[in-house]
Amino acid sequence: MPSRILYIHQYFKTPQEGGAIRSYYLSKGLVENGFEVEMITTHNESIYTFKEVDGVKVHYLPVFYSNDMGFVKRVVSFMKFVRKAKRLSRKIKDIDQAYITSTPLTVGLIGLWLKKKRGIPYTFEVRDLWPTAPIEIGAIKGSIFKNLLYRLESKIYHGANKIVALSPGMRDWIKKVAPEKDVYMIPNMADCQFFKKEIKDPKLIEFYHADKPFVVTYLGSIGATNHLEFLLDIAELTKSQNLNIDYKIVGSGSKLGNIKLQAYLKKLNNVEFIGHQNKEGVKRILNVTDATYVSFADLPVLATNSPNKFFDSLASGKLTIVNTLGWTKDLVEKYKCGFYSNPLRPSEFVEKITPFLKERDTLEQYKTNARTMAESLYSKKLQIDKLVKVLNNESKIKANENEVYILTA
Repeated sequence: MPSRILYIHQYFKTPQEGGAIRSYYLSKGLVENGFEVEMITTHNESIYTFKEVDGVKVHYLPVFYSNDMGFVKRVVSFMKFVRKAKRLSRKIKDIDQAYITSTPLTVGLIGLWLKKKRGIPYTFEVRDLWPTAPIEIGAIKGSIFKNLLYRLESKIYHGANKIVALSPGMRDWIKKVAPEKDVYMIPNMADCQFFKKEIKDPKLIEFYHADKPFVVTYLGSIGATNHLEFLLDIAELTKSQNLNIDYKIVGSGSKLGNIKLQAYLKKLNNVEFIGHQNKEGVKRILNVTDATYVSFADLPVLATNSPNKFFDSLASGKLTIVNTLGWTKDLVEKYKCGFYSNPLRPSEFVEKITPFLKERDTLEQYKTNARTMAESLYSKKLQIDKLVKVLNNESKIKANENEVYILTA
C-alpha cells in the first residue's frame, strides 16, 4: 500500500528552474500513485520556506551552495544540510519510509540517523559513485581521508533497506560493496510527453544563429568532470577541415570562464555559448540541434554516469554522441541512435560524423531510432512505475547486459 515518504534531496529543482529535475518527476509521480511526499531540500535564500509543488510538500532549508565553491566550503554546506535536515525531520510525523538521493554522499547520514533514532527504513538512491568520482578527479587526497569516506559509503549502503542505482556500472559497484543488498536500476528518464522529434523552427534557427546545416549541442554542467576541452578540440579540427558544423555549449559551471577563454584563444567562431536554461529553453535549443555531445573527463568512474541530457536527447530524437566507454556507448551502438567518439582522438569524431553530414536519410533514421528507444525503454512513466513497485515491496530484480527490469512479484 502507498505510504508516507520523507524524500531527501539537497538540490531539488523544478522544470522552471532547470537543471537535474529527476527528483521532481519521481516525487510528483509518487503523489500521483497515492503516496504522501514530504521533500526536504535547500535554496540559496536566507530563511526557511515551505511550498507545495504539484502535490509534493517541499521544505526549503537556507543552505547556500554554488558550483564555484571550493572543496572545504562544499563540505561545510553538505554538513550544514545534514544538521538542519535532521532537526526539521523531527517535526515531520508519521513517516513510513525515507527515500534519500545522493549526491552528496553525506545525505546518507540523515538516513542512518532516521533509522537509528526513529526506526524509519530508508532507500538510498545513488546518482554518482561518491567518493570514487572526486577521488579519481583528484579533488580528494590523502589515504586516511579516502578510507574514511569509503567506510562511510559502505556504512550507508549497508544501513539502507534497499538501494537504487542509475546505471549498470553503479549497480555493479554497489553489489561489490554491499553484496547482500537488493539493488534496483532506475536510470534517468526520457520525458517523451514534453520533448518531441520536431522539424526545425525557422524562427528558432534565426534566434540561436543556427543556420549552418549541422548543429552539435552540448547541454549540462560545465565543470572539471565534463572536460569540454574535448569538444573544443573537435570544433578546432572540423573548422580547419571546413566542415559545415556549428557547436552550441549550453549551461554553466565552475569551468565556463576557462572554456570560453580557450575558445577565444583558438578563434573558434563555430562555437557559441548559451547560458543555463530551464526545461523550456532546453527544448527550444534542441529544436535547432542535429546531434548532442555528452562529454565527460577520461576517467573510468565517469563512464558509469546516467546523464540527464542524454535522455533529453533521446526523447527529442537527436543523434546522440558520447565520449565514454560505459553503458551509454553500448546503448547508442546497439540501438543505432548515435556513436562513441574517443575524446583523445578528435579525428575519430570527424570520421564518424561525416556519413551523417552527407547522408541525411541515415541521420533521420538514427534520430527516429533515438526517439523509439526513449519511448520503449526510458519513458518517464516506466521509471516512476519501477520506483512505485520498489517502495511498495512489489518488485523483484532481473538483470541482463545493460538493463534491469523491475517485475511485479
